[in-house]
Amino acid sequence: MPSAAVLAVASALLAAGCGGGARMDAAEPAGTYAVKVLHASFPTSQAIAHPTSFALEVENTGAHTVPNIAVTVDSFNYASNYAELAADKRPVWAIERGPGATASPPVSTQEVSSPGGGQTAYVNTWALGALAPGKTRTFVWHVVPVKAGAHTVHYSVAAGLAGKAKARLSSGAPAEGQFAVNIAPAPKLTHVNPSTGHLEAGEFPATP
Repeated sequence: MPSAAVLAVASALLAAGCGGGARMDAAEPAGTYAVKVLHASFPTSQAIAHPTSFALEVENTGAHTVPNIAVTVDSFNYASNYAELAADKRPVWAIERGPGATASPPVSTQEVSSPGGGQTAYVNTWALGALAPGKTRTFVWHVVPVKAGAHTVHYSVAAGLAGKAKARLSSGAPAEGQFAVNIAPAPKLTHVNPSTGHLEAGEFPATP
């Protein structure tokens, strides 16, 4: 069992923010902020390699500015138990572009993560800055399904990144939701109708 002296030193280091630096949440105001999810959409029927998008529109329904409106999506990846993997996280959806504006002009180096200025240092969390009362912010993820099967996608809205600023519905409940999604193992058959030029479902009709 650790001694009282060891525990005291550990507590002091933790309070100091890992060796004397400021705590990461020091600038985040503590409080509860009222929000409303105006729109949430993600197709429940998808197919491997067929691009789609997940969209979430959030409104600040309170009287105070939300410090940093953020959304966490916990199901774009899954944990694989395959032996000898360097990392066990594997994608269910490959994110081609996340929420937020992209750099203009684009950064002239090889991208190591998907475009979108809303990325944060937190895994699966995107933030789009302060949100004034009565204003809305829309989060959009452009994704491509890469793993077939039935999946549940859960999202939650926060008012900051450090946990001190909390987002709640007017009822007091957490601002969160989920989608049950089925990803088919092959893309749906489609063809271009030569008469209309439109993309239609199904195989191209045989020539008589």
